[in-house]
Formats: sequence, C-alpha cells, structure tokens
Amino acid sequence: MHCSVAQCLEVVGEWWSMLVLRDAFLGVSRFDDFQERLGISRNILNQRLNRLVEFGVLAKVPYSEHPPRYDYRLTDKGRDLWPVLTAMRQWGDRHAAPEGPPLQVVHKACGSVAEAALTCSVCGEPLDPRDVRVVAGPGAMEPLVVAGRGGTSGHRGAS
Repeated sequence: MHCSVAQCLEVVGEWWSMLVLRDAFLGVSRFDDFQERLGISRNILNQRLNRLVEFGVLAKVPYSEHPPRYDYRLTDKGRDLWPVLTAMRQWGDRHAAPEGPPLQVVHKACGSVAEAALTCSVCGEPLDPRDVRVVAGPGAMEPLVVAGRGGTSGHRGAS
C-alpha cells in the first residue's frame, strides 16, 4: 500500500515489536533481558529482533565471540520512533491507566515531568487535527481523495 502509515506498520505494527522497542528505549539491549522483561517466547523474540534488524531499526552488535552474543541497539531510524512510542504511552496514560501513569518522563534540563506535544515545525503553534489540511505530497501516486467528502487535497483535517 502506498501510504507512509501502512509502511511504518509493516515494520513495527506488531504488538511484540513495539514492546521490544519500548524496552530498547529504556536501555535494554540483550536478548535474555528482553526475554525476561517481556515474558515472550524465545523464538518469537528472535523473529521480532531479526525483523527489526532487517529493517534497520535495531543494529545487532557483537559483545562476545565465544559463545556468540549480541547487543541490539537502536539505530537513527529506530530512535526516530521515539515520538511514536511517546504518543502511544501518553494515550495509554490518559485512557487506559486508571491508577495513573506507570512511568513518567522527566526532562533532564529542567527536572519537570514532561508531556510531548505536537507543534508546527515552522511557527511553533500546537497542532490539532482541526488545525491542519491534507495536501498531496511529492510522493503521491494518485490524487488525494478524502473518504466521505468527495473532496481532494484541500480537505481540512487529517485522514
């Protein structure tokens, strides 16, 4: 499917893959540590790690030759998923954590608990789906049609 959301989901849209990435952001890098923290079967974990390495989200770095052992480290491509995981965590904190957030993110510079906020990269204003309109980008292969409106790229709101 020619869609950036679909392409992202192709790489990381599976339950265990996102939890592996969550733990990688928390500093976990070794197979046995992932397996212990997640309670995932070794064969499923192996599949998920191999897939994340194949797509360049994690890098497999040897730390022992005998026996062969590896660290799994986030690549630049993997670190670019931090806002995705942060948005998912914040959604879960708001809508699925009745006792409150299981963890909080503290900004090192000011020491405050921080919430990530989507803002315009040009003017800095907060972004909401009602504040944007969708237009075809340079990679568009067909005219952008918004379902239910019969409209095209000038429709306000995200699709």
